[in-house]
Amino acid sequence: MSKPIVAIVGRPNVGKSQLFNRLAGKRLSIVEDTPGVTRDRLYADSEWRGRSFSVIDTGGIEPRNDNEILKFMRYQAEAAIHHADVIIFITDLRTGVTASDEEVASMLQRSGKPIVLAVNKCDKPGAPDPNIFEFYNLGLGEPYGISALHGYGTGDMLDAVYEHFPEESENDADDDRIRIALIGKPNVGKSSLLNRVLGEERVIVSNVAGTTRDSVDADVENEHGKFTFIDTAGIRKKSKIEEKIEKFSVMRSLMAVERADVCVIMIDAQEGVTEQDTKVAGEAHNAGKACIIVVNKWDTVEKDGSTMKEYTLRVREGLAYMPYAPVLFISAKTGQRVDKLYSLIAEVYEQNHKRIPTGQLNSILAEATSRVQPPTDKGRRLKIYYVTQAGVTPPTFIFFCNDARLFHFSYQRYLENQIREVFSLTGTPVRIVVRQRGDKEM
Repeated sequence: MSKPIVAIVGRPNVGKSQLFNRLAGKRLSIVEDTPGVTRDRLYADSEWRGRSFSVIDTGGIEPRNDNEILKFMRYQAEAAIHHADVIIFITDLRTGVTASDEEVASMLQRSGKPIVLAVNKCDKPGAPDPNIFEFYNLGLGEPYGISALHGYGTGDMLDAVYEHFPEESENDADDDRIRIALIGKPNVGKSSLLNRVLGEERVIVSNVAGTTRDSVDADVENEHGKFTFIDTAGIRKKSKIEEKIEKFSVMRSLMAVERADVCVIMIDAQEGVTEQDTKVAGEAHNAGKACIIVVNKWDTVEKDGSTMKEYTLRVREGLAYMPYAPVLFISAKTGQRVDKLYSLIAEVYEQNHKRIPTGQLNSILAEATSRVQPPTDKGRRLKIYYVTQAGVTPPTFIFFCNDARLFHFSYQRYLENQIREVFSLTGTPVRIVVRQRGDKEM
């Protein structure tokens, strides 16, 4: 089912990010009392009256400013408006209607999209502040007084947003698409790989690190299935992020990981696994995403009969926490082995969504515990009563036992390996939850 998209727009420093965080239910956007902090579009899921929707936070729109960064922010906001089903236009009660508000309102009216006018910083509950009536002059209908900080009035505003949602449809052409995020530090060849996959120069390719600052979605269909590739800005070490615009490219890349089903972690064959690569891969691992490690620029490496095997061992050492991820050696420049990527993506996606019947799991558990006895501590032995799968993306297993303190990490890893040995689970992390008798939830 397709989710409606709601874009939050307005001039800088009116509280867009604060409202976004409130609707998202967590602090995803950086909130700072400086105009222009949010530059890239940020996405999150929200829900109102039983209807899920996606909300987009945007950079502030300054219609009459020629500053390059502010022009970039305006472009991003316009892109969000283009994709949105409903627009929340947020203004500031304290400043009143400004010339910039009037120009943004005019731009929004030309878009033809439904607009809900929110007047932020109405921080006192009760009767509306009489100054709110000034906002009728924008010609956008009823202004909804809200406090993004405290939450006042946001319910009425969301009711108005809800009324503009498109009709629910059970048929969504994109539901069967696999979303793939190409991630890695700058200049490892992410854009080159995307261009190779698309067979066209869809993305700017440059040797200058940091060329890609936005995420780019591109659809591909072939005999392996339907795919959406997300090219992302390279993720640098935080100490090296000097430009603010690059800081938000990093944030955008991390959001791309959240949106993706599969993460392709790209490594530069000439550099090997670096400390920054381990951090980039860790974002995908911690998010529970299906993962593939792609070693790019393999055409530039001098090889003999054992080069690939030795390099694979070094990759495994550098990314020791994700031994489940397959390693593929490619050249985005020449196209070497790029065609093998599709079948790997389909395989790890399937494993990330795999469900294993409880009966089969407990058969494996019985065999594993008879082969290696559960640990003991001070004469008390761990007893595992049964195991069941609680969810997917990633596969999550709940083990019920007599004492969670006895369930050491090493034994959890042993049982995980036994499950992987029988059911494969290639390319996906696994989550293990331990509950002991008497626990209601963990």
